Amino acid sequence: MSSLADKRILLGISGGIAAYKSADLVRRLKERGADVRVVMSAGAREFVQPLTYQALSGNPVHTDLLDPSAEAAMGHIELAKWANLILIAPASAQVMAKLACGMADDLLTTLCLASEAPLALAPAMNQAMWRHGATAANARTLKGRGVLFWGPGAGSQACGDVGPGRMLEPELLAEQTEALFTYSSALQGRKVVITAGPTREAIDPVRFLSNHSSGKMGFALAAAAQSAGANVTLIAGPVNLDTPPQVERINVISAQDMYEAAERAADHCDIFISAAAVADFRPVQAAEQKIKKKNGQDDAAIALIKNPDIVAAIAARTELRPFTVGFAAETEQLQAHAQNKLQRKNLDMIIANDVSLPDSGFNSDHNAVLVIDSDGCERLAPALKTNLARQLIDLIASKAL
Repeated sequence: MSSLADKRILLGISGGIAAYKSADLVRRLKERGADVRVVMSAGAREFVQPLTYQALSGNPVHTDLLDPSAEAAMGHIELAKWANLILIAPASAQVMAKLACGMADDLLTTLCLASEAPLALAPAMNQAMWRHGATAANARTLKGRGVLFWGPGAGSQACGDVGPGRMLEPELLAEQTEALFTYSSALQGRKVVITAGPTREAIDPVRFLSNHSSGKMGFALAAAAQSAGANVTLIAGPVNLDTPPQVERINVISAQDMYEAAERAADHCDIFISAAAVADFRPVQAAEQKIKKKNGQDDAAIALIKNPDIVAAIAARTELRPFTVGFAAETEQLQAHAQNKLQRKNLDMIIANDVSLPDSGFNSDHNAVLVIDSDGCERLAPALKTNLARQLIDLIASKAL
């Protein structure tokens, strides 16, 4: 059976040059078995003609809120009830603002208010518009209401700018749609503890040692584990990410904080996943006041001391030891370094990724990993971290239980 068989996808298209990509998205959703109906805003029709989407979807394209012919067939309320998912791709800054304010001044925004189906947005706009405080506030508001955000990606834009704001590629959006409708009960009733994000080791009141970890992979794993039926505790370093629904979150700052939280949470848990990028060292002593540069000073030295090795400590337990999974972020000799870490820390499984690759690893929405355990090595193809997380959770469950 096709992955989206019998699924009804309402694809909203708002104004923006990325609207041309939505034609390919319709095709990819149809290939997976979905029934796709398209709703276009007035701005979208300035970029692509409705006939294009009608030909690809095999259904009439809906454009007007008060369309007598449409109301006689499938009116806007019926269309809202029909959908299993409303996906707006591209989602412009304007449509985000309307939705955040609860406006319903056209067919697309009216459907979003009238439907109880999940709503997913694939933002697409100029990088400055995406970074603007108003857009960021609207995104926070919508996320707080449970709206899904798929993207945006980063890269070259049609205007010539470079930065975040690109609509994710149609293939990735189709994968996200698949993942949304995929439910696993592999971890039903199990207790899973996951660490995520960086740690910060204070040098003085204004400076710290840290790394580039965004926490996205750990948060994606927490969401995937929860959707697979687990009771999830997420121990998060300082990151700017929303807590996945129904996941218990413990916020920490330093490696010592994370170690203490992990030791407490790991008692009686079934699986411990260390996805955090924990600082290996911390200053021997943090200064009480900001360290000032002295006249003529050209260099400085900071004495460091080793931090506790969280995942090794959990794996070394003789009692209450969970199935322990580590992560290895490497820039060279990926398999060799990961294999060494697996054995040295007595892990059950290690997930390794090359963070030197473009559009992968730290701060990216994508990743490609190598999974190593006693049975051998398996390479997972590049994918969105949300999709990769589901693959990893299924793999971990098959080995741990």
